[in-house]
Amino acid sequence: MEINLTPEDNSRLANLCGVLDENIKQIEDALEVQIARRGAHMRFTGEVHNMRLAVQLIESFYIRAKNPIGLDEIQLGLVEINKLKPEDVATSNAPVLMTRRTELHGRTPRQIAYLQQIQDHDITFGIGPAGTGKTYLAVASAVDAMSRDRVKRIVLVRPAVEAGEKLGFLPGDLNQKVDPYLRPLYDALYDLAGYDTVNKMFERGAIEVAPLAYMRGRTLNQSFIILDEAQNTTPEQMKMFLTRIGFGTKAVITGDVTQIDLQRHQKSGLVEAQKVLKDIKGIAMTHFLSADVVRHPLVQKIVNAYEEYEKNNEK
Repeated sequence: MEINLTPEDNSRLANLCGVLDENIKQIEDALEVQIARRGAHMRFTGEVHNMRLAVQLIESFYIRAKNPIGLDEIQLGLVEINKLKPEDVATSNAPVLMTRRTELHGRTPRQIAYLQQIQDHDITFGIGPAGTGKTYLAVASAVDAMSRDRVKRIVLVRPAVEAGEKLGFLPGDLNQKVDPYLRPLYDALYDLAGYDTVNKMFERGAIEVAPLAYMRGRTLNQSFIILDEAQNTTPEQMKMFLTRIGFGTKAVITGDVTQIDLQRHQKSGLVEAQKVLKDIKGIAMTHFLSADVVRHPLVQKIVNAYEEYEKNNEK
């Protein structure tokens, strides 16, 4: 399969291909095709479907190549071209979020459904592997709700369960010990609202960080609560958390049931909640798959490889 990019423009070709053709190499690795380029002429070899995807991606980026195309844009483009087909979900119908990232939107059908469920339900579960956007999109929805004055504060909650390390080895008081566990939530907030804005929100109490253990006995009204890493809650903790929700409050619970760090004899509250709450109206559950991974294309391949390995070893 061969194409000629027109009109031929050396500046746009350089922006498309990247330094030392790194963008082209990224597409080759992700789609398992080979691309031979001579100027604006490109020849593709590989599986027919993948060649067509590569052609479609390169042609679409060439149109936008008045400015340099970054690797992150290529990687997101690879996700969209593989996963977001027109017959699945129309992007124009996807929720529009008010955040600093004006281009933010769901990039797979399940991500778009997840964002819609968060808007339509008071309690939403996002369950699936790393890289599927569960936490990031939850934080984006929280920032959007705050921007529209739908809630008065954002509450970030995580269980302090170690993945091999011990809390006692970390310096400081309990809040300082828990802080590293909440870093992914901070990173998402800074990206979506800006460093200065987030710090001002912390100062006036519009954002609160709460270790799960500190939630007992509270009732949270007019809040957007995110419980992250919920696979590491016990059933008792999950029940306690869910009963903290007050009037005008939304809660999003995220987790990956394949990465439980509890003791072997302990049950996961997230696993049990899926069974207990599955028939309750007003509670939505989105189950993400490896196909929804929106990170470096290798992440999806890693997730698939582990799923296949675990499946084979269960037999």
